Amino acid sequence: MAILTITKDNFSKEVMESVQPVLLDFWANWCGPCRMLSPIIDEIGEETAGIKVGKVNVDEQRELAAQFGVMSIPTLVVIKNGKAVKRSVGVQTKDRIRSMLA
Repeated sequence: MAILTITKDNFSKEVMESVQPVLLDFWANWCGPCRMLSPIIDEIGEETAGIKVGKVNVDEQRELAAQFGVMSIPTLVVIKNGKAVKRSVGVQTKDRIRSMLA
Protein backbone atom coordinates (compact mmCIF):
# COMPACT_ATOMS: atom_id res chain seq x y z
CA MET A 1 0.00 0.00 0.00
CA ALA A 2 1.19 3.52 -0.71
CA ILE A 3 2.56 5.58 2.15
CA LEU A 4 0.12 8.34 3.08
CA THR A 5 1.05 11.91 3.91
CA ILE A 6 -1.02 12.71 6.98
CA THR A 7 -2.15 16.28 7.57
CA LYS A 8 -4.69 17.85 9.89
CA ASP A 9 -7.05 17.89 6.89
CA ASN A 10 -7.03 14.11 6.26
CA PHE A 11 -6.15 12.90 9.78
CA SER A 12 -9.69 12.10 10.89
CA LYS A 13 -10.60 10.17 7.74
CA GLU A 14 -7.30 8.33 7.20
CA VAL A 15 -6.36 7.61 10.82
CA MET A 16 -9.19 7.95 13.32
CA GLU A 17 -11.87 6.41 11.09
CA SER A 18 -9.62 3.68 9.67
CA VAL A 19 -10.78 0.10 10.14
CA GLN A 20 -7.16 -0.98 9.66
CA PRO A 21 -4.39 -0.33 12.21
CA VAL A 22 -2.36 2.76 11.29
CA LEU A 23 1.38 3.21 11.78
CA LEU A 24 2.22 6.92 12.04
CA ASP A 25 5.78 8.09 11.53
CA PHE A 26 6.41 11.58 12.98
CA TRP A 27 9.48 12.96 11.19
CA ALA A 28 11.23 16.04 9.75
CA ASN A 29 13.48 16.63 6.73
CA TRP A 30 16.40 17.87 8.87
CA CYS A 31 16.33 14.81 11.18
CA GLY A 32 19.15 12.33 10.46
CA PRO A 33 17.61 9.43 12.41
CA CYS A 34 14.30 10.08 10.58
CA ARG A 35 16.10 9.68 7.25
CA MET A 36 17.60 6.39 8.51
CA LEU A 37 14.17 5.10 9.54
CA SER A 38 12.26 6.23 6.45
CA PRO A 39 13.28 3.34 4.12
CA ILE A 40 12.29 0.83 6.83
CA ILE A 41 8.87 2.47 7.19
CA ASP A 42 8.46 2.45 3.40
CA GLU A 43 9.30 -1.29 3.26
CA ILE A 44 6.82 -2.10 6.02
CA GLY A 45 4.15 -0.14 4.17
CA GLU A 46 4.81 -2.07 0.96
CA GLU A 47 5.21 -5.51 2.53
CA THR A 48 2.58 -5.59 5.27
CA ALA A 49 -1.03 -6.26 4.33
CA GLY A 50 -3.90 -5.02 6.46
CA ILE A 51 -2.30 -1.84 7.79
CA LYS A 52 -2.01 1.79 6.75
CA VAL A 53 1.25 3.68 7.03
CA GLY A 54 1.24 7.45 7.31
CA LYS A 55 3.97 10.02 7.68
CA VAL A 56 3.48 13.23 9.63
CA ASN A 57 5.98 16.04 8.97
CA VAL A 58 6.25 17.70 12.41
CA ASP A 59 7.38 21.01 10.92
CA GLU A 60 4.28 21.26 8.75
CA GLN A 61 1.81 19.56 11.13
CA ARG A 62 2.68 21.03 14.52
CA GLU A 63 -0.88 20.56 15.80
CA LEU A 64 -0.80 16.81 15.18
CA ALA A 65 2.63 16.50 16.76
CA ALA A 66 1.36 18.36 19.83
CA GLN A 67 -1.82 16.25 19.94
CA PHE A 68 0.34 13.13 20.25
CA GLY A 69 2.86 14.70 22.63
CA VAL A 70 5.74 14.23 20.20
CA MET A 71 8.83 15.71 21.86
CA SER A 72 11.54 13.81 19.97
CA ILE A 73 11.65 12.40 16.48
CA PRO A 74 11.40 9.97 14.92
CA THR A 75 8.35 8.88 16.89
CA LEU A 76 6.20 5.97 15.77
CA VAL A 77 2.61 5.61 16.99
CA VAL A 78 0.27 2.71 16.26
CA ILE A 79 -3.42 3.63 16.15
CA LYS A 80 -6.10 0.94 16.42
CA ASN A 81 -9.80 1.76 16.49
CA GLY A 82 -9.04 5.46 16.89
CA LYS A 83 -6.76 4.97 19.91
CA ALA A 84 -2.98 5.18 20.24
CA VAL A 85 -1.99 1.72 21.48
CA LYS A 86 1.80 1.63 21.03
CA ARG A 87 4.59 4.17 20.70
CA SER A 88 8.34 4.21 20.20
CA VAL A 89 10.92 6.96 19.94
CA GLY A 90 14.13 6.74 17.94
CA VAL A 91 15.29 4.46 15.15
CA GLN A 92 13.83 0.96 15.44
CA THR A 93 14.57 -2.27 13.60
CA LYS A 94 12.09 -3.59 11.10
CA ASP A 95 11.33 -6.55 13.39
CA ARG A 96 10.68 -4.24 16.35
CA ILE A 97 8.26 -2.12 14.29
CA ARG A 98 6.48 -5.23 13.02
CA SER A 99 6.08 -6.45 16.62
CA MET A 100 4.38 -3.14 17.45
CA LEU A 101 1.80 -3.90 14.76
CA ALA A 102 0.99 -7.40 16.05
